Amino acid sequence: MKIEAEWMRGGTSKCWVFEAGHLREGTSLDALLPRVFGSPDSRQIDGVGGATSTTSKAMILHRPDDEGIDVDFTFAQVGIEEAAVDWGSNCGNCSAVVGLYAIEKGWVVPGGDVTRIVTRNTNTGQVIVQRVATPAGALPIVPDAQMPGVPFPGYRVGLGFQDPAGKTTGALLPTGSATDTITAGGTRWTVSMVDAGAPVVIVRAEDLGLDPARYESWLPGVELQLDTLDQIRRQAAVRMGLAATTASAARAIPKLAVAAAPAPAGSSPAEAEASDLNVMMLSMGRPHPALAITGSIALTLAARTPGTVLHQMTGGTQGAALKLRTPAGVLETWTEENAGGVLVGVDRTARTIATTVIHLPEALGNAAEEALAGATR
Repeated sequence: MKIEAEWMRGGTSKCWVFEAGHLREGTSLDALLPRVFGSPDSRQIDGVGGATSTTSKAMILHRPDDEGIDVDFTFAQVGIEEAAVDWGSNCGNCSAVVGLYAIEKGWVVPGGDVTRIVTRNTNTGQVIVQRVATPAGALPIVPDAQMPGVPFPGYRVGLGFQDPAGKTTGALLPTGSATDTITAGGTRWTVSMVDAGAPVVIVRAEDLGLDPARYESWLPGVELQLDTLDQIRRQAAVRMGLAATTASAARAIPKLAVAAAPAPAGSSPAEAEASDLNVMMLSMGRPHPALAITGSIALTLAARTPGTVLHQMTGGTQGAALKLRTPAGVLETWTEENAGGVLVGVDRTARTIATTVIHLPEALGNAAEEALAGATR
């Protein structure tokens, strides 16, 4: 089996991009994708996966018939130690490749200094208006846009999530409350559960014993409490209606964010850049090296919602932009009115790394198929 694919970086993630028409009709993606990525194997040594949650991702694109939508795309988070695919959420970082792909493949003709591509994520139904920089009506010959967390430039892509509240659960506050109490690890935790871009449960850093004035010290403190944080996350999944039991909760959603108001400016070298919130997010059970973009959309609306733990931290005084300190640097989100609704967005960069053909054994009906038998969509 030979599969055409593009290897692309979107934001701080890498993903393999497939056109739906290039995938053999009738093939189960729950069986195909883990085999393509080399799962189950912590190294993904016999596949194209990068052995981390931010590099074990796939995007499947097709051109819809719907008027007003340029590209539909489906996101797949491919397991590493498990031969499984999580279809329950979107990846905001990888979303940045969709508009660029559409221009590079001629699906959308660039026009003006910024080309607008209307995309729709099929996992959530979320419409994302993408704005790709095309000075003089073309992509720059050499990409030159920089962003925190990536050492090399790419093409600038603005991602505007159209009216993102409640796309997964039906409500911005799935439990109906701005804060809730969850008991985990023998402790009662005050959290906020929000759904915008992706479902997220937010925990206060102070409750974990983390010092807001020493953001650089959070990582070891968070890693020591991963089991407790996963208990919180799984209970939140049940409370938000995402799972019937804690045991059945998906690994990808809800996401979990640890947050605190920043220390006073100049209190430490790590706080040299001004931020409105300090944030560390978990991805597939591990601290994210930057920030899930869908999670940043949820944090932005949470900070604007009275009563949430983030609104209490910011005082509800932030303007159109919100600055989030992450392990990779400060990320800024923006909010603007659009066609009677609201766009909540962030600027990313993206670029194509390789155009290739992936080779697989013709049949999956052997030992590999047995290893994949547990995967279900």
